[in-house]
Amino acid sequence: MSRQLFEYHPVIGYRFVPNLKARVPHESGGYLVQANEQGFRSNRAFTPERTEGKRRALVFGDSFTAGDGVSNGRRYTERLEEKVPSLEVYNYGLSGTGTDQQYLIWREFARDVAHDAVVIAVLVENVRRVTSRYRRYADLSGRELVYGKPYYTLQGDELTLHHMPPPREPIREEDLPPEERESVDRGGRFHLLRQVVSAVGVKDVVQRITRYQPVPEYDSGTTPGWLLMRAILSRWVRSLQRPAMLVPLPLYQHVEETSDASGYQERFRELADELGCALHDPLPDLLRYPAEQRRRFRFPQDVHPTPEGHEALAASLAPALERLLASLP
Repeated sequence: MSRQLFEYHPVIGYRFVPNLKARVPHESGGYLVQANEQGFRSNRAFTPERTEGKRRALVFGDSFTAGDGVSNGRRYTERLEEKVPSLEVYNYGLSGTGTDQQYLIWREFARDVAHDAVVIAVLVENVRRVTSRYRRYADLSGRELVYGKPYYTLQGDELTLHHMPPPREPIREEDLPPEERESVDRGGRFHLLRQVVSAVGVKDVVQRITRYQPVPEYDSGTTPGWLLMRAILSRWVRSLQRPAMLVPLPLYQHVEETSDASGYQERFRELADELGCALHDPLPDLLRYPAEQRRRFRFPQDVHPTPEGHEALAASLAPALERLLASLP
């Protein structure tokens, strides 16, 4: 998504331009992005007071939750409202962010908003994003620029926040110290291979042959990426006054069975057990759909969920969220 849809923010790095309404070009034919006055994609303001007769869930995540590729009303959060009676969902998803920035969104914008439950939707690739200190974004001309992001480091059990406030201006990657260049988020492992394979149209075949693992950081409970992710999620969940639900969102490789999901599934089970919070893994529900239909859960080129993919996520999440809300006094 173009950086031009966002404005600088001194805590989280950026947010959608408040009250933005823009049509974004896309392979689907384009979609409408509408933001509220707080700078999040929503057709309504997020009010601190309760809405009479409604239960409210606050949902956090990255572009899979913010809804890159689809208009606001076709996201899984809006579909949840239609499936769960008397549910109101505030979607704080922000494209391009990691779980570290999403935790800062909670602290800065949401902790004083009345709610019944907090849903932390973790795209499992975020285990890589939390270790990055810079991210690439495209301007209107398509030129990639490097921006600093707020990030945490972990020493023992101590989390330390850096880049606060985040740098306002973009940085030329060649101007970064050599050791800092390794902390630029370039979009995942084997980036060049992924570009070549995508270009020739045989990505899925190569992934099966090479046993491609997009998120090896979950293979062990002691990798630096997982330890940092775990510390951030632990601090977040333990700071909440209302119930939390962790929702690990699978990558398309997991949904289309070209990659093994057992590593991240085990890590999130362990963490939820330790924290005593709810966990909902949508992958088993998604795998019940026929393979041909699962392929339609993402766009032909863009890996973000299609409206059909959002519908499947909502269908999986709705019963779990209903059970959580029903357990509340």
